[in-house]
Amino acid sequence: MAKKSWSSLSSGSGGGLRRYLNQQYYLKRPQRSALLIVAFVFLTWWLVCDRPTLAGEQQADVSRLNEELPSLRNQLEDLRSDQTGSGVSIRIVNKTTKINEKNIAQDDPLNIQRRQKVRESMLHAWASYEKYAWGQDELQPQTKNGTDSFGGLGATLVDSLDTLFIMGLDEQFQRAREWVANSLDFNKDYEASVFETTIRVLGGLLSAYDLSGDKVFLEKARDIADRLLPAWNTPSGIPYTLINLAYGNAHNPHWTGGNSILADSGSEQLEFIALSQRTRDPKYQEKVEDVIKGLHKTFPSDGLLPIYINPHTGTKSYSSITFGALGDSFYEYLLKAWIQGNKTEPVKHYREMWETSMKGLQSLVRRTKPSSFAYICEKTENSLSDKMDELACFAPGMLALGFFGYGGIEAEKYLSLAEELAWTCYNFYQSTATKLAGENYFFYSGQDMTVGTSWNILRPETVESLFYLWRITGNNTYQEWGWNIFQAFEKNSRVEIGYVGLKDVNTGERDNTMQSFFLAETLKYLYLLFSPPSVIPLDEWVFNTEAHPLRIVTRHAH
Repeated sequence: MAKKSWSSLSSGSGGGLRRYLNQQYYLKRPQRSALLIVAFVFLTWWLVCDRPTLAGEQQADVSRLNEELPSLRNQLEDLRSDQTGSGVSIRIVNKTTKINEKNIAQDDPLNIQRRQKVRESMLHAWASYEKYAWGQDELQPQTKNGTDSFGGLGATLVDSLDTLFIMGLDEQFQRAREWVANSLDFNKDYEASVFETTIRVLGGLLSAYDLSGDKVFLEKARDIADRLLPAWNTPSGIPYTLINLAYGNAHNPHWTGGNSILADSGSEQLEFIALSQRTRDPKYQEKVEDVIKGLHKTFPSDGLLPIYINPHTGTKSYSSITFGALGDSFYEYLLKAWIQGNKTEPVKHYREMWETSMKGLQSLVRRTKPSSFAYICEKTENSLSDKMDELACFAPGMLALGFFGYGGIEAEKYLSLAEELAWTCYNFYQSTATKLAGENYFFYSGQDMTVGTSWNILRPETVESLFYLWRITGNNTYQEWGWNIFQAFEKNSRVEIGYVGLKDVNTGERDNTMQSFFLAETLKYLYLLFSPPSVIPLDEWVFNTEAHPLRIVTRHAH
């Protein structure tokens, strides 16, 4: 249901009522604003705690009031913003920030059991990291040591903060919090990936702040963002891919021919917009939104962009078009920036660009024979390649998430495509000896699917899509598929110390790396797949591309 605006609430009422609905009335009267907040918190508590005891006719009243709660929450958020500097501190407490134990008690016993299994796997992975690689970027389970593959930024630790919090692992979260407060140092002579550092480190810190309210995470988030900002100092505003965290020198890698990368340039919007909202400093948001404004001016009619962009001119360079590596999250963030702004007019252009891109995506969809598996081709100029990365398996979830912005037949069409693609991605797993997916697949004439690059590095994309499809359709089949994938990880990737990827999904040969995103994304999405929808509800949170939930904050024209 659409949220009511202040104007609609005030229309048809007398002057007295309009006075009480005017924010200025409360700005001048802090005590009354505090009373409003107390009333809101009491109403929320009453609805959550007393619902089971209500009679039938009371349930109708509760439903009506529940529909008005999002509007009241947004109004309080606006009031909190306007109160800055007034000496009155307003903090809205969200009852779903931590798991609602009452809801879980009414949960399906099988889901409870499965969720606890996933939680135990997280404990195994975390304890291994804590013992053998504490403070380092990633654990190497086979050799029982850590490695600083991201310059020593504690990537796994920061990436895992919100997973620990959501799973209720409070002691582990507090130890990680102390390391962030006392040991996390970004002043390093290290060339960091702007994209990876943004989605893992900045995103992880912002999510930990949104969940816990602990300002140490926000302070660290601002520190790393300030070190990344010089990457946007290009003639076109398209950021460079690499930056030295100590000295601010930025450039692109040689292998791109000096070009910037589409996914890297277009996948920092959620984090930098969130940081501007939390710090009330517009510079972060301005940098990343200038990128989208520039791309919007020359956006193609099919909404499909090549993976390389010239940072000096802003023009697209000759390169492939893909929903896999180097292109994927650009399209994801067009949709999610619209959701992050609560789907209001100031973020409407994101949705419009995304819908254009989805028409382009349809032009890349083909189906196999004999089994009619839908897949997304890659494109170079006018030539299509029958290849699909497992990374592109985020697309079914993205389409499902965007389903509600369409209407009628159009909505059903995109949801049906999401379900078809999810079936293909699930069969990426089922088609191998280990029941774990390879990195990419080819679709030859007369054949369904053939593994290309045969490694599996614990990626989350298929599980992510199953999570969204289950939340949106309520179809328990997606939970069953997710459980099968989890069991395959347990059988093939779990070792004495943590988890490892596979060098070959058919032989089961193991590698020596526990990727940080296994804790940040794969296990988190599996846990949420078996949790009630009230845990990180999709109408209050939006996940960045590293599965870090950020609070939705309504964007206004000003």
